[in-house]
Amino acid sequence: MNYIVSARKYRPSSFKTVVGQSSITVTLKNAIKSQHLAHAYLFCGPRGVGKTTCARIFAKTINCSAITQDFEACNTCESCQSFNENRSYNIHELDAASNNSVEDIRSLIEKVRVAPQLGSYSVYIIDEVHMLSQAAFNAFLKTLEEPPKHAIFILATTEKHKILPTILSRCQIFDFNRITIPGAVDHLKYVAQSENVEIEEEGLTVIAQKADGAMRDALSIFDQIVAFSGNRVTYQQVIENLNVLDYDYYFQLVDAFLAEDYKKAMLIFNEILKKGFDAHHFIGGLNAHFRDLLMCKDAATLELMEVGQSIKDRYAEQANKCNVDFLYDCMKITSECELQYRIAKDKRLHVEFALLSLSRIEIEKKK
Repeated sequence: MNYIVSARKYRPSSFKTVVGQSSITVTLKNAIKSQHLAHAYLFCGPRGVGKTTCARIFAKTINCSAITQDFEACNTCESCQSFNENRSYNIHELDAASNNSVEDIRSLIEKVRVAPQLGSYSVYIIDEVHMLSQAAFNAFLKTLEEPPKHAIFILATTEKHKILPTILSRCQIFDFNRITIPGAVDHLKYVAQSENVEIEEEGLTVIAQKADGAMRDALSIFDQIVAFSGNRVTYQQVIENLNVLDYDYYFQLVDAFLAEDYKKAMLIFNEILKKGFDAHHFIGGLNAHFRDLLMCKDAATLELMEVGQSIKDRYAEQANKCNVDFLYDCMKITSECELQYRIAKDKRLHVEFALLSLSRIEIEKKK
């Protein structure tokens, strides 16, 4: 049996299965419901958030001959089946990164004139549209403004600022959000369940953080972890595979700073370097740890924490030991260290001096 990567296998096939873009999917469904379809849409947003997926679902739904009551495609009519089997002549996908010349756009314009054989609309999805040349954009303008009744254009881009204002003014613009960490974790749980994979929630949180708002990246990392660990995955295996620094080191360091124990802090830093972690990456992580402790000091800011529940409890426990002034001083030192890191001649000594300063905060206050 052929293996299919999770990003393709679990690609949403209806509006309700799209992760983290509810405002956009509701707007598109309402447009279908009221039959107020624009002739050109522009989907913008970072990579892996569902731009092309939503374009395909929209194209499939407007051509469905038996739309359901909640305005989703039926998946049983001939149009839906041809779409699901990748043999639909109603949907034309063009990659503007490799088809960016005037000739490519002219051949597209020739295609646009032909009415669809099945269904009501021919949908043209143009990916990475910002890659079109200036001449290609100009050749496209007239058709984009006044296409035939059966043609709908959906342009997708990660770099909206590179698109000509004349193109923007002819499109309905939808800005896609980055996928939130809780949203990514929920979807990864569903995928893990479907694949009979047991994985600790802390591990899923690390995957979601590493993916940086892109669902496709999160699923690719998930596949990589499962290939490494098998069907039972622990938090420890995830951080080993992704080369992520364990939260535990940061908790130990803060305890050392509170105890004014600079020797322990130096030994922990030495252990981190021995494991092959970059000192700049480490100091950035330590700064983020202080920020998370500060968020834990108040129930109102607790929701700004992007970690799993068990780690949240540990943060809350350590935050109780730290006062706000201490955390503020810590963030000041680590931010300064991070800022000056690139120009420091002896980088290790530079970070060690910051750790020494952090260990002396309580002593200086007592003085």
